[in-house]
Amino acid sequence: MNGAAPITDEMTIPRMRMIERLRDHYKINDERVLEAMLKLPRHIFVPEAIKSQAYNDNALPISSGQTISQPFIVARMTELLELNGDEKVLEIGAGSGYQTAVLASLSRRVYAIERLPNLAAEVEIKINSLGFTNVVLKAGDGTDGWDTYRPYDAMLVAAGGPEVPLPLVEQLKIGGRLVIPIGTDQRKQDLYRVVRSKTGYSQQNFGPCSFVPLIGKHGWS
Repeated sequence: MNGAAPITDEMTIPRMRMIERLRDHYKINDERVLEAMLKLPRHIFVPEAIKSQAYNDNALPISSGQTISQPFIVARMTELLELNGDEKVLEIGAGSGYQTAVLASLSRRVYAIERLPNLAAEVEIKINSLGFTNVVLKAGDGTDGWDTYRPYDAMLVAAGGPEVPLPLVEQLKIGGRLVIPIGTDQRKQDLYRVVRSKTGYSQQNFGPCSFVPLIGKHGWS
């Protein structure tokens, strides 16, 4: 596994309780996902003033009007990607960097795009501080994808758009998986897994969720 060794700190017990809740209440079954989230210090990805809430069962505000997703949503989206450790992954909306770190723990390389340059800079510092060497990060419009490194085995979009951005599908390998919130209301979406085929793509709905809007050329204006 890439990145830091297991962290033992004042948040170890809340982190263990978070994992128990994901396994027992939310029925997250991918033990690799649970192991990665157990090892990662989620509290360094939230503002100092709400550090004590880092392992609560809800999303939390970060800077620039963005959020760090609820632990369940992070685990569920990651589980739906079915990562085995050898994938090249594209992440749209790095945000706090926590989801980036989870993906980097479970895949060969992560290419992450964050629309807001100040957030991208903060993510880079945190990812480096944890010892990850398999993350490439840039600021930009994630709805265009990152054509330079195509094709990708898996993609995760951490913001809700009105439809599946076609550039992302086109940058997936055949059989590649894209997990994305989609909805015509900017405040609520459904979580979809999109799988690319030779003739197009199929999609499956995994139920309601709520994300910040996906802003960009192929998202919300």
